Amino acid sequence: MSESYLVAIILGIVEGLTEFLPISSTGHLILAGGLLGYHSEKAKVFEIVIQTGAMFAIIWEYRSRFLGVAMGAFSDRASQRFITNLIVAFIPAAILGLAFGSLIKSYLFFAVPVALAFIVGGVIILWVERAGQTARVDRITNVDDMTWQDALKVGIAQTFALIPGTSRSGATIIGGMLFGLSRKVATEFSFFLAVPTLIAAGAYSLLKNRALLSIDDIGFFAVGSFTAFVSAFICVRWLLRYITTHDFTVFAWYRIAFGLVILYTSYSGVVQWPT
Repeated sequence: MSESYLVAIILGIVEGLTEFLPISSTGHLILAGGLLGYHSEKAKVFEIVIQTGAMFAIIWEYRSRFLGVAMGAFSDRASQRFITNLIVAFIPAAILGLAFGSLIKSYLFFAVPVALAFIVGGVIILWVERAGQTARVDRITNVDDMTWQDALKVGIAQTFALIPGTSRSGATIIGGMLFGLSRKVATEFSFFLAVPTLIAAGAYSLLKNRALLSIDDIGFFAVGSFTAFVSAFICVRWLLRYITTHDFTVFAWYRIAFGLVILYTSYSGVVQWPT
């Protein structure tokens, strides 16, 4: 079952439903792949590449915005500022990912490190949400009002997501909120930043690991990517409605509970996670 289309569909759904929530898609894919017996080096490439499928859900949802930015790239200052902010925010994770990506995959793509990152991330979300009830002031309420300095801060926050289980969305959204972005702005900018980040990660992984792949893998990767796109689109639509009346506390408790379950199953031997 390790490379059946059913596995591709299951992992695609997992990726799409978790990529843009603050609960770590990479962490869930590592754990789901372990349960399904799909945890080879090729599996790590697959898990990164199908994130690109989820990313296309953002492009489709915000297609008018991206089209407007593309058309105004050489004439409109707001579009130019938007592009600059994405580039600035993308750079920190790109640099650190290139420098330490191999080490991270070698030592952290396993159940226990992922579980610990789940728990720590959940505690941080709880702290930020509770502190924000009395202390946080939304300095920026529109993505177009962000400066390059704001974008750089969010980009630095994104570097923590190189640790599997941390959550790219969680790091950028919660980080953005800490730096004065409103919940809506932090969420939307996290969505936008996913486009260059996930495209670059997917392309780099394919290029670096091309020797592991063959023409026979196209169908498997395509099914996973398409399933990720569909499930991510549904999830993004839901999340945009959810944040208008809710905070992220429920995701924090989910992370903590899920991390504790993984630790228990790992140390008790109930589940033999890959090591």
